[in-house]
Amino acid sequence: MSSQPVNLANLCPEKQGLKRDMKSRHLLMISIGGTIGTGLFMGSGQTINQAGAFGAILAYMVGGLIMYLVLLCLAELTVAMPVSGSFQSYATRFISPGAGFTTGWLYWINWAICIAADFTAAGIIMHNWFPDVAVWIWCTVFAIALAGLNLVSVKAYGETEFWFASIKVAAILSFIIAGSGLIFGFSSGQAGLGFSNFDTGSGLFPNGFGAVFLTMIAVIYSFQGAELVGIAAGECKEPGKNVPRVIKGISVRIIMFYVLAMIVLAGNIPASEASVLESPFAYVFGKTGIPFAKDIMSFVVLTSALSAGNSALYACSRLLWSMAQDNQAPSWLGKLNASGVPYNGVLITLVLACMSLLTERFAADTVYLWLMSSTGLTGCLIWMIIAWCQINFRREYTKLGGKIEALGFKTPFYPLVPILAFVLNLVVIVSLYFDEAQRIVIYTGFPILAAIYAYYRLFLDKKIQNNSSLPMR
Repeated sequence: MSSQPVNLANLCPEKQGLKRDMKSRHLLMISIGGTIGTGLFMGSGQTINQAGAFGAILAYMVGGLIMYLVLLCLAELTVAMPVSGSFQSYATRFISPGAGFTTGWLYWINWAICIAADFTAAGIIMHNWFPDVAVWIWCTVFAIALAGLNLVSVKAYGETEFWFASIKVAAILSFIIAGSGLIFGFSSGQAGLGFSNFDTGSGLFPNGFGAVFLTMIAVIYSFQGAELVGIAAGECKEPGKNVPRVIKGISVRIIMFYVLAMIVLAGNIPASEASVLESPFAYVFGKTGIPFAKDIMSFVVLTSALSAGNSALYACSRLLWSMAQDNQAPSWLGKLNASGVPYNGVLITLVLACMSLLTERFAADTVYLWLMSSTGLTGCLIWMIIAWCQINFRREYTKLGGKIEALGFKTPFYPLVPILAFVLNLVVIVSLYFDEAQRIVIYTGFPILAAIYAYYRLFLDKKIQNNSSLPMR
């Protein structure tokens, strides 16, 4: 065993070209902006309806715990090796090139489709305000606007996302205050609702504890995006200092926002009335008597959708750039413009996103459920990859003689945290099988996963191993 300090840059070398122009406040809001989206604003009602008031709150607490465990694993990896592409690069290095290839392309497809959903949601809101303008025109306008923001510079993107996410945070805080007023009776001079919605006469779990289990994929979908901090770390100033602080801040804020918001939602909306078809946030705001409450909430959902699409477009372009550096994507995706932005990655992502917009015409409610479930499935797989990479990184680091105390950030309670993160995400994936409405996601998702990996093995395996600059396992 070597007595020399381990050079972490040799374990997973940083890829040169991108600029470190992002500040810690940008990093924080990018993860918050990528996480808080339509999953919370639109999908939370379905969770209350299915699991009941207490069950929904419990589900979001468990989802927040799973997210936090994964971020602890990601923090150790990112502080030690702050590379753009993050978990795709880590999977390539610490699992196998095939795992990195599959992780990168699966994550890219997943987020590109989500961009389409975000554009559609934003377009529908604008169409409601301006009925003479078709939804697809608004989608085109938003696509051009977000492309422009992403192509200018990473600083412009970060600043825009900071303000987008700030609107969402302000809206959630306002909602928690206004909704609490309805519960405790200091709003509009009405008698407080109290916590009568929690007393259903059927116990804490009116539809059984199994219903909580079945909602977990939707809950995990709501937390997806927190891992974007890992991708953005490659363009962040002083990642060793800022990433741990941001990850801790993200975890506390997101869990607090989600759990408090769910308590207020569950206290104001009977489980039997909760639905995915209407934003439960707009429903509660409407009960407060606030003028133009519906339009205010529509504006918040609009900025939420654009924020999530903005973050997703950023993540997709950086993933494609990172894969191009590892010979896992065409070399033209690795080209940068004068501002250090992988412009081809931005444009090709928008092409797939715009193709996916066709889904709005076919069974929108069913497509929404499948999209939410498939995104949750992909997110769970990515979170499992992160935990797996952290275990393999720690093993290799100590095998080479590295001292744990020398790491800039150490995942606590190792190896319990990564093992628990891996197992809990696996349990959430298994839950899909027990819901007939969502089982199709397993039947379609895993064949796509297998097809991506098979393509790598058949056509790229030897080429990548011979040409990649990364030291392979």
